[in-house]
Amino acid sequence: MLKRLWTRIEEAERSLRRSFGKDIVTPSGRRWATFHYNIFDHAFLRSFWTNFFEVAPGVYRSNQPTHRRFEKYAEMGIKTVINLRGTDKHAHYLFEQESCEALGLTLINAKLWARQAAKRENIVHLIDVMRSAEKPLMFHCKSGADRAGFASALYLLVFENAPVELARRQMGLKYIHLEFTKTGIQGYILDSYAARNAREPIGFEEWIRTEYDHRALQRGFDAKTPPNELVLT
Repeated sequence: MLKRLWTRIEEAERSLRRSFGKDIVTPSGRRWATFHYNIFDHAFLRSFWTNFFEVAPGVYRSNQPTHRRFEKYAEMGIKTVINLRGTDKHAHYLFEQESCEALGLTLINAKLWARQAAKRENIVHLIDVMRSAEKPLMFHCKSGADRAGFASALYLLVFENAPVELARRQMGLKYIHLEFTKTGIQGYILDSYAARNAREPIGFEEWIRTEYDHRALQRGFDAKTPPNELVLT
């Protein structure tokens, strides 16, 4: 009974959240969008909690920045913003578009998922974007813990030739990444690569482009299959 009640509450909250916050043009719509942004997307927390760290020279990770933080990053010289949340019709994305346009920042969307293994094409797109983007650059998700952690590890593995053990540190409690939740899939992907690389060395980008299988990885994670027992090919 309590589970059904909680499910109904969640459904009602989701329905309310999706019902507004899509207009930042009209004065009334903008006020409601600002409310939506601060309450439902938790932007008020990100005014002082940034989860902002340097990953490599000229490369930074973060949670979803507010406009004032975008201003600060533009002053730092950041040129490119990679949005790991993807496009959206709600306030958090509309305000981000507005801020980047006003500040002359290049906004690139490269969608990942926090609680699911991303498709190969999404990860390949992110690699390609990182390779071509003007630096300094920063990438962000919502909290800066999971998708940003995976993107940070990816950057170190592909562009800095970092060992996977070092890259794996981008997913830890320091960044509020919690392995025991569904977001643990991000670390599971890295651990599966590490196990594969230990059997026969292969670069992370090559592994993604030739062997990575998001469905098999998700099944393995859900079934709690040890990464060294997972077979993708």
